[in-house]
Amino acid sequence: MDQPDNSARDNRPIDKALNAAVGSETPRPASTTSGLLAPSTDRPRILVVANQKGGVGKTTTAINLGTALAAVGERVLIVDLDPQGNASTGLGITRAERKVSAYDVLIGAALIEDAVVPTKVPGLDIVPSTMDLLGAELELASVPRRSHRLRDALARMPRHGKKREISEAEAAMTMRPYSYLLIDCPPSLNLLTINAMTAADAILVPLQCEFFALEGLSQLLRTVERVKTSLNPRLEIQGIVLTMFDQRNKLSDQVANDVRTHLGDKVYRTVIPRNVRISEAPSYGKPALVYDHRCAGSKAYMKLAAEMIQRERALRRSAA
Repeated sequence: MDQPDNSARDNRPIDKALNAAVGSETPRPASTTSGLLAPSTDRPRILVVANQKGGVGKTTTAINLGTALAAVGERVLIVDLDPQGNASTGLGITRAERKVSAYDVLIGAALIEDAVVPTKVPGLDIVPSTMDLLGAELELASVPRRSHRLRDALARMPRHGKKREISEAEAAMTMRPYSYLLIDCPPSLNLLTINAMTAADAILVPLQCEFFALEGLSQLLRTVERVKTSLNPRLEIQGIVLTMFDQRNKLSDQVANDVRTHLGDKVYRTVIPRNVRISEAPSYGKPALVYDHRCAGSKAYMKLAAEMIQRERALRRSAA
């Protein structure tokens, strides 16, 4: 990727926002080594689900991909970093159950394992969000390592999560460590998103099959490069997921073809179609895979999970 002129770059709104979020923290030199985890890793694979454009299916992808991964035997933790808390709501976590949230973790008032809430999906837990996250950026403005708050919290978390009183049936599941950790980000470039990217191994990008989504993607790729240079040398693009694909719309095909032409194998073969059942599911506090596992959207997310696992295995083999 060509590097833009520094003077022009610093005048772009997106780069001003990134500079404000990163602040004066000491930059880290870009690493020449791969950010892939070794096969013998003792921690979960951390993927941030992000796109600076809103309405592209980030939260829908996070909760349904997490559900699909849990359905095939993986143990998954979702961290809801969006102040709107849609991932928490979409998994049926009530406001009363969010006594400890991602906000408490970021400001250092609680350990992340104390914020974990089990969902109704076996093998899938969540760190819920509250509107308090709106004030986190202001509260952390003068705190050291403010861009590393989530990364530091995750580094201290026991891999099995917090011990809790559960039934024997659940015990077998919680004895297994988390294999995937998905971070759902707000649709903006702020300190929350920077924290997520700093903590992650790779970024999964849901991309709506519409024209303006392409512009947002180019901005996101620039942001990833700058975070990789300044804060997290291991950060990589794990993949691009095409969402809201409409077979009746020629524009969807055009956008998909353009993205595949420019990004090649980074784009998943599986596409997520527009599907009314996916839209309905959050109002019932359920992932689409639980609400209607036979709908086209649910089947697509199951295929996406299978493709992701295959891709992760290939990455690990190449890193070995």
